[in-house]
Amino acid sequence: MTHSVPRPTRRRLDAALDGLAVTFRGMTAHPDENNCECHWGSAEELARLKVADRELDPDLLRRTWSAPDWSDHPSVLRRILPQFARFLVAGHTDPYRDSDDISRSFIRGRWQQWPAEQAAAVREFLEAWWADTLTDPAPVLPAHDLLALITEASGELRPWLAHWESQTGTTADQHLTAAVDDWEYDLLGDELPWDAWDSEDDEGEKRAELTAWLLAHARPRLVAHGAPAELLDRIRLLGLTGDARWDDPHWPGYHY
Repeated sequence: MTHSVPRPTRRRLDAALDGLAVTFRGMTAHPDENNCECHWGSAEELARLKVADRELDPDLLRRTWSAPDWSDHPSVLRRILPQFARFLVAGHTDPYRDSDDISRSFIRGRWQQWPAEQAAAVREFLEAWWADTLTDPAPVLPAHDLLALITEASGELRPWLAHWESQTGTTADQHLTAAVDDWEYDLLGDELPWDAWDSEDDEGEKRAELTAWLLAHARPRLVAHGAPAELLDRIRLLGLTGDARWDDPHWPGYHY
């Protein structure tokens, strides 16, 4: 019997998951942590968060990462993070229902402010997950959805785009084509194609950065990849403003 050899990026991701398990072993929610029994869960379920390294059932795990009202969210996130990360990588989430809650759980956890070893483990997980997704022909979460998640979770867009730019294989190009197809309607309406956690000004900065990257990098790359002319025109239109965009003969007729 032959076995396929895991992608190097998948081996890196597996190592990152192992790193989370080691780094956050023994973590618990704060002893005084509390939540509403009516809206979150029972006292017995809350007690499980205060016991280290005990697996949570999927429903309890989901309620825990998505709850917005923990008094010490960083401690709760550290408690569930090894299992939470495996859950994400295995595709046990609904990207249309869960993505905002997932990224906001990382935001509320303020993981960048954790001790250096802990913050580095989280960063390596996000980077390894992104790298593996770009080399996976059928990732559990489409690359454009994961980009939105990790951009919000990390508070930055540029490093993730830079890594995508460095991946020039056919698979990464296919993900780029799918991303542009998903994004172009919102971007042509001058909107960021995902819900941003931060202020509108910050959302505008991310949108401008994404648009500039698509014009400078994605369009030439997709020309070489043989992307449909219609899709290439949508990117070109992003470089126009006002009447020049709306009156262009290739304007798709969108109404906002």
